This record gives sequence, structure tokens and C-alpha cells, in this order.
Amino acid sequence: MTAVARITLLSLVLGLSACAVQHPTGPQSSEPIPTLPSKPQQGKPHTAPQTSPQRPAPATGPKTSAHFAPPPGGNSHWDARLGVHVLDDEADTFYRQRTYYRWNNGWSWSTGRNGPWQATDANGVPPGLGRQYGH
Repeated sequence: MTAVARITLLSLVLGLSACAVQHPTGPQSSEPIPTLPSKPQQGKPHTAPQTSPQRPAPATGPKTSAHFAPPPGGNSHWDARLGVHVLDDEADTFYRQRTYYRWNNGWSWSTGRNGPWQATDANGVPPGLGRQYGH
């Protein structure tokens, strides 16, 4: 690159960066920001602030997690307390992040629903499962 091109490019970069850090300069309001009184004033009735009506919580938990995808195929439901999807048609079998976990007098895990299963301990499963079935 020639010296003239370098100087031109440097000037352009510095000029644009100066525009990016400038603060707007305009008329500023001198009006004070209104505040709420900390305690009721004498002679004026105190009224509670109005709130919007609350929606009732759903009766059942969500079917899926907002963070973890459900297992491919098969029925399952999300158990927020355990932090996993619980497979509805397989006892003590769970799923999270492309891994299946199974409790059968000890923990095992697999990347496939039908195995092969690898033995592990409570440290090799999501924390909620380790607390629930920990021995």
C-alpha cells in the first residue's frame, strides 16, 4: 500500500471513530424528575398503586424445556426439578443434551435409546438425577 493510501485510510478510520464517541449536545431539560413520596402526607388519603391482574399458573408443568430439546421419537415430559426429560414409556429412563440416562440399581448412560449403555456414578448424570437417586 502506498503512503498516501495509508494516510487516507488512517484519516478515514480516525474520523469515523471520533463520530462514534461523540455525545449528543442538545438542550437539556432543567425540570426535576418527579419522585414518589416516601410516606403518606397528612390530610391526603393514601391509595395503593393499581396492579395488573395476575394470570394463574398453569395446572401442569411444561411438556418441554426452553433450554433442552426433547428426545427424538417417543413420548416424554420435562421435569424441571430433575432437569431432564422423563421418558414416558420407559421406567427410570431420562434424556438431556443428546444423552440418555438410566437408573437400574446404578447409573448408566448412552447416546442411543437402546444402548449400548455405559456404567457411571451420580457424578456422570445431571445434578437433579444425582440428588434424586443418589446413594
